[in-house]
Amino acid sequence: MSAPLIEFENVSVLRGTTLALQDISLRIGAGEHVAIIGPNGCGKSTFIKVITRECYPLARESCWLKILGEDHWNVFDLRAHLGIVSSDLMALCTRDVTGFDLVLSGFFSSIGIWPHLHVTDDMRERAGRALELLEVPHLASRCTDEMSSGEARRVLLARALVHEPRALILDEPSTALDLFAQHELRETLRKLARSGIGIVMVTHHLSDLIPEMERVILMQRGQVVADGPKRQTLTAERLSSLFGLPVDLAERGGYYNLW
Repeated sequence: MSAPLIEFENVSVLRGTTLALQDISLRIGAGEHVAIIGPNGCGKSTFIKVITRECYPLARESCWLKILGEDHWNVFDLRAHLGIVSSDLMALCTRDVTGFDLVLSGFFSSIGIWPHLHVTDDMRERAGRALELLEVPHLASRCTDEMSSGEARRVLLARALVHEPRALILDEPSTALDLFAQHELRETLRKLARSGIGIVMVTHHLSDLIPEMERVILMQRGQVVADGPKRQTLTAERLSSLFGLPVDLAERGGYYNLW
């Protein structure tokens, strides 16, 4: 059996003087499709940064964590197992980076291809296949700052997939996307979920959840306040408490929305 994607036990993280995560204990399987939902500032992004080793937990006897069964990782080796998509990555893209080079850079955890990097023919072939999979081969020669937000997000997904990772880690994937781009992103994620790759998504938009995501974790003030099957976890009462205002909840065709 494959090792879980993550195992957290009493994980707490300090960001400056703020306790961003407080005694988080949970397990996510390598092939699971999981949504982590909560308001801004609840610790969702810090949770992702712990997985990607950008943040480390407080050292305590009762605290431990494992990623893909290992408690120690060379961060460059770990990045070959995870596909990361975030708004932070898009902010690093410049006019000098084409769509093809952005996808290729997924092999090196860089943004763009630098002179010292050795790109093989196999890498180029796999980058082309990733662009085809995301249905954006026409963006290969276009500079990233000439792309729409939806186009750029799909190229970033291709970058995340180019090394065939064990799981996709998505941080607020629909940020800055219009209605049509959100629809395209959801359809792409559904195709990827059905292919068997694990997906962990953090968001505060319920509409980001695709039907294939059956597990939902709710976070508030750095803590997990609910964790379970989507239909049981997503209730108007819980979400009203989570976001601090009365809400109505509707479900149609496996998608959920609040108003």
